[in-house]
Amino acid sequence: MKYLLLVIVMLPTILLSQSGKEVYQNKCASCHKLYIAPSILLENFMEKNNTILHLTAPTINQIVFRLKSRIGDPKGDKDIHKMEIDSFIADYLMNPDKSKSVCLPKVIRHFDTMPSLKGKISVEEIEAVSDFLWEYNPNDFVEKKLKLVAYEKALKISKKEHKIIIIKLTREHCHFCKKMDREVFSDKEVIEALDKNFIVVEVDIGKETPPLGLKMGMTPTFIFVNEKEKIMAKIPGAWTKQDFLEILKEAVKAKGDKK
Repeated sequence: MKYLLLVIVMLPTILLSQSGKEVYQNKCASCHKLYIAPSILLENFMEKNNTILHLTAPTINQIVFRLKSRIGDPKGDKDIHKMEIDSFIADYLMNPDKSKSVCLPKVIRHFDTMPSLKGKISVEEIEAVSDFLWEYNPNDFVEKKLKLVAYEKALKISKKEHKIIIIKLTREHCHFCKKMDREVFSDKEVIEALDKNFIVVEVDIGKETPPLGLKMGMTPTFIFVNEKEKIMAKIPGAWTKQDFLEILKEAVKAKGDKK
């Protein structure tokens, strides 16, 4: 009986947590992305006028960060702080106005004012989505990151684990290098393929001298090197995810054929 009472007491909290995510998915997700890395958001809005991501609304990690730092007293009582944020969210959903936005001017200027949700969202749904935002942790949505190591360390790993070294030649202001970082090297499938059979060394040829006496002017360029420091292939240019995955498959096959 005690266990049953405990379940009954806990059930509303569980349902509220679930419904908060459901409210987000049903009423917010079409415009507000859950997470985009702050470094990419910074470049998109502060340097590229939203021409990289073409977002139609702030991301949830942007919204949560600004809510928690701009509404109420972030250093005060947490319960009161949450109530202040709850009140702001409830008011904004009913009476949206750019002048009340917590987002930076350089961000909000790229968006239209959202439509009012009067008659389209219940009090319970507002409370649920507000709880969802309060409990939101951006670390839960960070994608796996590409592992980068120095060449000497990569060589030791290669000899021990028989993996292929990829020397990724780049430049600080290389447009296509950044494009591949965003669209290819942030992709889960690509990262998993690299982790399985490769070690990646990134070299900014504007700041560093590439290993093995490499001299390359074009970026990006990808140099495939085996554990004996023999260059297997030199692949210049930017590639789509699928094309790059094919390049990785061919490299693994070529290494296997030479055993």
